[in-house]
Amino acid sequence: MYNPSSRKATEFIDHQEILDTLAYADENCENVELIDSIIAKAKERKGLSHREASVLLACPIPEKNEEIYKLAEQIKKDFYGNRIVMFAPLYLSNYCINGCTYCPYHMKNKHIPRKKLTQDEIRREVIALQDMGHKRLALEAGEDPQNNPIEYILESIKTIYSIQHKNGAIRRVNVNIAATTVENYRKLKEAGIGTYILFQETYHKESYLELHPTGPKHDYDYHTEAMDRAMEGGIDDVGLGVLFGLDKYRYEFAGLLMHAEHLEAVFGVGPHTISVPRLKNADDIDASSFKNGIDDDTFAKIVACIRVAVPYTGMIISTRENQACRERVLHLGISQISGGSRTSVGGYAEPEPEDESSEQFDVSDTRTLDEVVKWLMDLGYIPSFCTACYREGRTGDRFMALCKSQQIQNCCHPNALLTLKEYLMDYASPETKKIGDALIEREIENVPNPKARETLVKHLKEIENNEGRDFRF
Repeated sequence: MYNPSSRKATEFIDHQEILDTLAYADENCENVELIDSIIAKAKERKGLSHREASVLLACPIPEKNEEIYKLAEQIKKDFYGNRIVMFAPLYLSNYCINGCTYCPYHMKNKHIPRKKLTQDEIRREVIALQDMGHKRLALEAGEDPQNNPIEYILESIKTIYSIQHKNGAIRRVNVNIAATTVENYRKLKEAGIGTYILFQETYHKESYLELHPTGPKHDYDYHTEAMDRAMEGGIDDVGLGVLFGLDKYRYEFAGLLMHAEHLEAVFGVGPHTISVPRLKNADDIDASSFKNGIDDDTFAKIVACIRVAVPYTGMIISTRENQACRERVLHLGISQISGGSRTSVGGYAEPEPEDESSEQFDVSDTRTLDEVVKWLMDLGYIPSFCTACYREGRTGDRFMALCKSQQIQNCCHPNALLTLKEYLMDYASPETKKIGDALIEREIENVPNPKARETLVKHLKEIENNEGRDFRF
């Protein structure tokens, strides 16, 4: 039976509840009175249940969908303003003992070159990322207890945080590694990670078992209950996600929201982020052989419905998607994007040879970080390299309290401008710097508190005059 407060995966992600939800959505997808009431509830900025949001997702009425899109854009502005947080993935190792049928790192793939970065190689990669301007990384590694033990991950985090190159520093390391034990999550917390991210891939248990035929990831319950163990280990910022294209998208959407409801019910803190990757081609993976792919219109609708259903969460889109797709969903709720990314083990310090490619998936947006920053500013967004909340202890329930009350902007807006100024001074091309300086001048006026505005201007001048870095509210 469905129980969001249960600690059992098959009870907080209850198959029959999802089927009942989809049937309810089918029955009511053109029920204008109900749809209007759900949209009215969403306007209160307190979120929607998985059933309510599923009705909106199933709705085919064009004018109602336009209302949903406009509301999603406004809710994103209300909670996160016009800021877009920047990050880059860093792949440590593609050694993996799992048999995932959609990932080229699966154990049976004898074609892809297996690589694992040494600590010296990590230093070179991090310096290259710092020289781009990145401050926030997402660590990635295959599941292989022999080649990628927790000690290796911890040592790598320590190495990354230790590197100071010119004005560069990685200030937040998020971690995306396989489901593990409470003890190991505690070690990751002690190492100073930001968010622990783990994609469910699919919430449909039968499909999950087929897609993960071998290896420790085959254990659906252990994988699905990982966020509970992470929170028990003291990690209070966790990130959810599914790989759209593996199973029916409406099933995944309902499961994703049920997982968020479960975290709220048990820990009082929902997901810090929700990622929305789509299945892409890779070394020996043909995405077209999977029959549940979704088009760009459906993808945009999913993003908008997640935003109105879980208004407080950060939403992430990667370079899996091309520029046009990323631009569209920026307006519908996305608040974090990657830029200048490599999905190979190595490749930032020097490009991989074509015959030695270790990419996990094909990158669709191949622009440099500087090009992405300029593009965002041309669209009216503030590219933010801010990590202040994490470093000031505004995580978990402390962050959520500020975010849900829409007060987080009082910190985030000036912090975004300070970190953008650092980027412009240290890394930007002349054209990007010119556009960015003009943007900052305009955005200063949007800081409502006179004292905060005065402090912001002071710190901006100090950065301009090379009198300091890393100021934060």
